[in-house]
Amino acid sequence: MTAAGSRPSADAAEPMLLVGARLAGEQGLFDLHLDGGVVAMIAPSGTAAAPSVVRRVELDGRWVLPGLHDRHVHFSQWAMASRRLDLAGAASAADAAALVAASVAAGATEVIGFGYRDSLWPEPASRAVLDAVSGAVPVVLVSADLHACWLNSAALRRHGVEQATDASGVLREDDCFRLVREIDDVADDVLDDWVAEAAARAAARGVVGITDYEMRWNRDDWARRAASGFNALRVSFGIYTQHLERAIAEGLHTGDEVPSTGGLVTVGGYKVITDGSLNTRTAWCFDPYPGLEGDDHPYGLATVPYDELLPLMIRAADAGITPAVHAIGDQANARVLDAFEQLAARRQRGRAASVRGSIEHAQLLRRTDVARFADLGIVASVQPEHAMDDRDVAERYWAGRTDRAFMLAELTAAGVELALGSDAPVAPLDPWIAISAAVGRSRDGREPWHPEQAIEARAAVAASTGRRGILPVVGGTADLAVVELDPLATSAAALRTMPVAATLLAGRFTHSSSVG
Repeated sequence: MTAAGSRPSADAAEPMLLVGARLAGEQGLFDLHLDGGVVAMIAPSGTAAAPSVVRRVELDGRWVLPGLHDRHVHFSQWAMASRRLDLAGAASAADAAALVAASVAAGATEVIGFGYRDSLWPEPASRAVLDAVSGAVPVVLVSADLHACWLNSAALRRHGVEQATDASGVLREDDCFRLVREIDDVADDVLDDWVAEAAARAAARGVVGITDYEMRWNRDDWARRAASGFNALRVSFGIYTQHLERAIAEGLHTGDEVPSTGGLVTVGGYKVITDGSLNTRTAWCFDPYPGLEGDDHPYGLATVPYDELLPLMIRAADAGITPAVHAIGDQANARVLDAFEQLAARRQRGRAASVRGSIEHAQLLRRTDVARFADLGIVASVQPEHAMDDRDVAERYWAGRTDRAFMLAELTAAGVELALGSDAPVAPLDPWIAISAAVGRSRDGREPWHPEQAIEARAAVAASTGRRGILPVVGGTADLAVVELDPLATSAAALRTMPVAATLLAGRFTHSSSVG
């Protein structure tokens, strides 16, 4: 295992020479000498000797990039998603019920599904629809955005949540999160095997690191995995409100390495969820959702009131844990920026150390708030594929405002740092899918959606490398992705399926399909 950043551990890979590489935006071929887990030399191919090299790897003109990072995942749920009933194709409640019926007919004693999107369904989800096809078999269906769960009567009784919902059988936000944590509680050894398989899939797409926002006490999970030999990815783990005081008491600080993990596992930020999501119609907005004017929450939900949010952010920041705040609706983003402004004011008064936080998602913004991101130095942690998933939903529920949705170009032009991710399992854990969506604003042959908000490939790749740009550098950690196509000269559609020949973490292969 190797340490994070530029501090690889002593057990880094053997010296290696990558011969005949191309570098994005550069002319000619290059050789890269990897030694001690870092890039020791980059020189025009054949011009410099690397005397300590014991291994030569011919790249034959393939492109070498810094390894890719997914800056927002729920990794355990991503590992579990492929083992659950796939509801992505359900175009109605009846379609979803038919999939459940097939599972019950096949002998399932419990049905857990994932991936339904009901915001454009012709009829709402209802408990009765599931009861009709499932009988006494408990059914829990988790929405694609992770902010809602749809249950039948048997599942509501099993989990003791009959009073938390109505005839719909749908739990939203905190009620949903609690239930998801319950159904995700599988044996450690089973989950760890699934996580290892998911990590191998990620490495095969050029991924060297993730930011994991699983709603668990993640430090112990990842420390256990590292102790058992997990070494496929660097992991920065998030801390939620229910664990904040424990993290502070144990002296955790953002960026710290977790002992005995070889530097692979580090402490991430303080994750607090301030509103819901678009598909569940709970993202907190300035304008009401069409058709929900008479609802209890026509503008969505402020799940953490401001007078609670600010003290929580101050508590975390003063303890050295960087706030990473979920905000999707434009009102939620505005209020979170207000809170970050208060943190900045405290710093100026000398009452707190400097903190550089992020807003996770930042899907709908007021234009005046774009400049505030830049002025405050707030990272926009965004998931471009959500724009492709949500374009039709946004046109319905954010009608007349979609020019302010997923504003990647305007954020970039303002000097805001973008951090690209997937929010897996909401979207696939594949940075090339995110890069394609950011560059092309299109999928499945459709016309680009608000192409004025597209960004260039150079910016999209840089936002996927953990702030390391698009070129490997001498002295930098040898976390690298080797790809078959020039990322700066490939169409947005082709970027989506970029062939990855190899992935290296601290100079050792974590994936190799055609080199090494």
